[in-house]
Amino acid sequence: MCQGNIQAFIFDMDGTLVDNADFHTQAWADLLNEIGIGIEPVDLHRLNAGKTNAETLRALLGDGLSESELKDLSRRKESLYREAYRPHLQAIPGLYSFLFQARSLGVSMAVASSADEQNIAMILDGLGIRDYFTAVVGAEDIQNSKPHPEMFLTAASKLGITPQDCLVFEDSPAGIESARRAGMRTVVLTTFLKPEEPSGVSDILQAVPDFTHLDVRLLLGLKSAG
Repeated sequence: MCQGNIQAFIFDMDGTLVDNADFHTQAWADLLNEIGIGIEPVDLHRLNAGKTNAETLRALLGDGLSESELKDLSRRKESLYREAYRPHLQAIPGLYSFLFQARSLGVSMAVASSADEQNIAMILDGLGIRDYFTAVVGAEDIQNSKPHPEMFLTAASKLGITPQDCLVFEDSPAGIESARRAGMRTVVLTTFLKPEEPSGVSDILQAVPDFTHLDVRLLLGLKSAG
């Protein structure tokens, strides 16, 4: 599986570095219950994947919310999420050794997440992995959320690596499409999608349940699949 000139890895965060989707979904459900709206968690999960909170809130509540109301509701949702998830924080299996191997081989690495600064800090600092990443791009750094390619292009720019030389690690359809539009290949973590869903999609190299199924040297083309 020689992948050419891969020089950088760009990681989504939620569902990719950590398997936290259920906690986000529950936080949305709790927020909506507080304001008198009921919705099935499975619908919430699909609705908000890869989107900003403002986009999710408008999809749920319409376009009549002011910017101030959007910010207040978003802050409340994220507070509920952090309170629930912090005691359960853990890395996707194999992440630590994968990051260590990548750094030892000179791979530049970035995080590109739709999450806000506080959520990113909870994950990267809570897991003790921030030092692995030369660049971190979050919701505050972009104008257009996934599937727009801005987030991944911004990360590549911060790394100083051309987009076609970056490999993205993602879990959601919006993120996979964002990487494709950015001209980047993707490894899919199947925390969100069923294992068979990404098959046949162009520019996807592998779909795996966690990082124990990945080999950095193989992804970089430094050894053969055989």
